[in-house]
Amino acid sequence: METAPQSRLVILTGMSGAGKQLAARYFEDMKWRVVDNLPPRLLPELVRSEGEAGVPLCVVCDVRGGHIADLIPVLSDLRGNVTLLFLDAADEELLFRFKETRRPHPLFDSAKGILPAIEAERHLLYPLRERADIVLDTTGLSPQDFRSALTEAFAANGELRQHPLTVTVASFGFKHGIPLDADLLFDVRFLRNPHYNDTLRPRDGRDTEVEAYVMADEKTPCFLERLYDMVGWSLPHYIAEGKAYLTVGIGCTGGRHRSVVVAEKLAKFLQERGYRVLLQHRDLARERSG
Repeated sequence: METAPQSRLVILTGMSGAGKQLAARYFEDMKWRVVDNLPPRLLPELVRSEGEAGVPLCVVCDVRGGHIADLIPVLSDLRGNVTLLFLDAADEELLFRFKETRRPHPLFDSAKGILPAIEAERHLLYPLRERADIVLDTTGLSPQDFRSALTEAFAANGELRQHPLTVTVASFGFKHGIPLDADLLFDVRFLRNPHYNDTLRPRDGRDTEVEAYVMADEKTPCFLERLYDMVGWSLPHYIAEGKAYLTVGIGCTGGRHRSVVVAEKLAKFLQERGYRVLLQHRDLARERSG
């Protein structure tokens, strides 16, 4: 069952609380047809009927519809331009969101508790996460950054933007955990730390004085030169292997100063060389430290 050549099909799945409903609204804003909570067995018929109209289609399939394991064989039977988008978040973040919204987890009753429910769902969805074309970790991601990530990944007409590789450069703080979707990780905690400067501590790495402070460390230019060389050398080889998405994590202690400066520098370096770059500062909204 092929969709029309000009159409796009995105299957949206992932952990409960990771932002699927918000993502669905963003797809609607991009003029996609969105179908929520569809049992996997109904997907082929929906694709057949919607594909004939040539409308870009986003279908949300998750544990609410039951029999989520059926999604993988259904995907294998689909032909055409299909993208499996998996939304994830750290367990602590998912727990916080459920407490914040007071919404029940779909597996709460059967698992007998929120933490067992998250664990059970993660086990159920593991094969889908491994199969996914795109995994987006929404931990600490603001709604604006979430929207930007989806908008940058998918054009308004339903076609993926034609770039050989999309590079996400993400700053983060090690104290808040390593990004789940990072392919390359770099630790910049050895650089001069603005946290110990009373004037600079409240600011972040996008501030010009914070940037100047970090760049004044003689180790910083040397590190950047080697970082540019390594990442710049590696990317063509990832493209040759057929990789479409790559996430580079830059970490300091709290994710507000040094990692932000280095991430900004790396993003600019890659943009100047023609790469499509998504820049994320995961932990800027968290407590001001490091």
